Amino acid sequence: MTPATRMGLSIAAAVSLYGLSFGALSVASGLTLWQTVALSALLFSGGSQFAFIGILAAGGSGGAALGASTLLSARNTIYAVQMKAMFDPSGWRRWVSAQLTIDESAANAMSQTDPEERRRGFWVTGLGVYVGWNLATVVGALLGDFVAEPEALGLDGAVVAAFLGLLWPRLRSREPWALAVVAALVTVLTMPMLPAGVPVLLAAVVAAAWGLVTRGRSGGAESTRTRKEHEEVRP
Repeated sequence: MTPATRMGLSIAAAVSLYGLSFGALSVASGLTLWQTVALSALLFSGGSQFAFIGILAAGGSGGAALGASTLLSARNTIYAVQMKAMFDPSGWRRWVSAQLTIDESAANAMSQTDPEERRRGFWVTGLGVYVGWNLATVVGALLGDFVAEPEALGLDGAVVAAFLGLLWPRLRSREPWALAVVAALVTVLTMPMLPAGVPVLLAAVVAAAWGLVTRGRSGGAESTRTRKEHEEVRP
């Protein structure tokens, strides 16, 4: 078993467990079994799915839930550009790889140095998480049907806990922490004044603006550094 395969299977086993929480919480939020299954099969983006059902559970509209989940899924577009540069899939592989492009599959692929291992890491992780997540969703949704009062078991707060569980491993530097604090403040301060779901959308807009500003700064710094290096080399 190659390193990429071993890592991919480990990631799939760990991430898929959250599908149990999603399935149970989705049914508790008012979605049917088939709506829950379709959401995992078609959207297939853990953080976006939890945001979707979290807004619905809080009384938000379907439009607000869809908007928030769409904004959170936008990061996969960046991954898709990177994966296309690595593999350039064609035919049916292009459509399948688009569905399997998530944080975990992209991370495993980019962490490998050998081109073949990169490809193997992407496919093993993507397929493993997809199958495991959807199977766990079905089990969780079926178990959720037997819970008469989700609030009595604390499932209304479990949406936040599960979402944080997916987010926590990604907060490895100061900038993500700072962004998380700012987004949380925006959400908390606007919740009393705006309808359910809208504060999350507003926080997502703030996060997107943050990303554009910091990327512009880093790009400018890189250009300045490159220019200085050329000037030093120039006779």
